[in-house]
Amino acid sequence: MAAIELDGVTKQFGDVTAVSDLDLTVPEGEVFGFLGPNGAGKSTTINMLLDFVRPTAGEVRVLGLDAKRESVAVRRRTGVLPEGYDVYHRLTGRKHVEFAMRSKEVDGDVDAILERVGIADAADRKAGGYSKGMRQRLTLGMALVGDPDLLVLDEPSSGLDPGGAREMREIVRAEADRGATVFFSSHVLGQVESVCDRVGIMREGELVAEDSIEGLRDAVEGGETLVITVDAASEENLDAVRALDGVTDATTDGGTVTVTCDPDAKTAVIGALEDAGVSVKDFQTEETSLEDLFIAYTEGEVSA
Repeated sequence: MAAIELDGVTKQFGDVTAVSDLDLTVPEGEVFGFLGPNGAGKSTTINMLLDFVRPTAGEVRVLGLDAKRESVAVRRRTGVLPEGYDVYHRLTGRKHVEFAMRSKEVDGDVDAILERVGIADAADRKAGGYSKGMRQRLTLGMALVGDPDLLVLDEPSSGLDPGGAREMREIVRAEADRGATVFFSSHVLGQVESVCDRVGIMREGELVAEDSIEGLRDAVEGGETLVITVDAASEENLDAVRALDGVTDATTDGGTVTVTCDPDAKTAVIGALEDAGVSVKDFQTEETSLEDLFIAYTEGEVSA
């Protein structure tokens, strides 16, 4: 069964179309990264999953349930870490987790949850005195209450130091190993690349890409970059390289030649440089980064 199913979903706010004819399926047990620039429709999509806003058209199903007619049942089985959520300043961390348990009508070990997210030593302090990172940890702990079948995490590493971000990633993978589905929205692309099974990229309300990161690389022409260290190279030396089949770009700063090409063209690139009188000292291959892929899709360099 799919954990998330959106079929032809559109959401309009007056004359503004925030989400347009969105089809998306996320299987159970998958960690799915949901990406896009500000205003792309990510938050609106998440709000429709949770029935905070209703779609103008289309159907939304979560955990096999109608997100509109069965929203209470959906929320009981879903843990949510919303972007920008603020804590109740007068309540302790312990009281926050107890409140989450009452809301979901579940029992649990409060101390174990606070220990898991790294704030057990502040359990009985008022959350108004927590740092931003501690508040983020507390909200994640609340989302974990009841071993949810679906975790919806919107910018989960916001406010966390590198150690906290690593612990968050470990929790995400552990939840997936348990069988939960994780729907993970983030601007920190390194976090997404390290933890997600697949990603979807939104642009102007439309889903323009949906695949594994390797699949996205394969879809972008010239998915590898060949970085070649040379004694000296000029623009004229690159003419023969640019003329090769499978080469989409070639540049040089004099001591380094950078070529975007198909994997099969790498040997020919080295040979063309040597034939042009360039002495090749070393070379290495770099895969297209997720940041480069993100830019290619969100700036329209790759069509949907």
